[in-house]
Amino acid sequence: MDIFTAGRDFVRRDARLLERRLFATVFEGADPQGVIDALRGFQNADGGFGWGLEPDKRCPDSLPLDVEVAFSTLIAADARDDEMIRRAADWLAQLANADGAVPLCGPAVEGYPRAEHITEWTYQPGINPTAGLVGRLHTLGVEHPWRDKAGAWCAAELAKEFPEDAHGMHEALEFLEHTDDVDVDRIRDWLPKLQWFRADAADPTYGVTPLQFAPTPDSFWKQLFTDEQLEAHLDRLIADQQDDGGWAITWEPPGPAATLEYRGIVTVGALQTLKAYNRL
Repeated sequence: MDIFTAGRDFVRRDARLLERRLFATVFEGADPQGVIDALRGFQNADGGFGWGLEPDKRCPDSLPLDVEVAFSTLIAADARDDEMIRRAADWLAQLANADGAVPLCGPAVEGYPRAEHITEWTYQPGINPTAGLVGRLHTLGVEHPWRDKAGAWCAAELAKEFPEDAHGMHEALEFLEHTDDVDVDRIRDWLPKLQWFRADAADPTYGVTPLQFAPTPDSFWKQLFTDEQLEAHLDRLIADQQDDGGWAITWEPPGPAATLEYRGIVTVGALQTLKAYNRL
């Protein structure tokens, strides 16, 4: 069975409804309204998103991490619902500190099953996820007072120093590509210093790869990497497909259902990247 068919069958069999709707939109020409409708079940009355939209915590409360996944899913589906996005941005504005910064999660997660890494560090407002949320609002083409306020804070913080880990840097780059102040050489020199940056395609450990910074050939940040680097990671991505057609994850979600949900997310993402780079 070929890469795409095996991946498709995994998504159809084991992924949750949201990823099945996303797959149908991206690969089968389905109406992106189906993705919006599936996302609606994760949006709370306060405008934020929760209910384990990001599966590493099973908390129903609204969390910025879940808002980020909602925005990313809309972008992947090329779907727009201005009211859905505006309500989420309004909620972020209410949660934010005086600078506009927000945390990934909050103490509400402690009442529900969660992965071991969802702890107090996720309660601190920071570039991760603030910069990524601002960047995604730019990508979605949605203006909002919180976007501007938080964006000004992100610009000032990143002018002083970059994040020390690859997740934070990924969030920073989501923001920086929408600004006029991009020092590509400074960013390229910083990459090797990042914790959890997996530059070597042969490295089997957990980490963020060049393909996550540049998931399509026309990605703004493709310029950070050589063609040889990207081709090696594409080869690795293909090799990492499992016998059941899906892709594995390299961390421990809170349970079997969350593990399958996350595998559905990364499988759709892997197929999107391979399609974009003409590897399917």
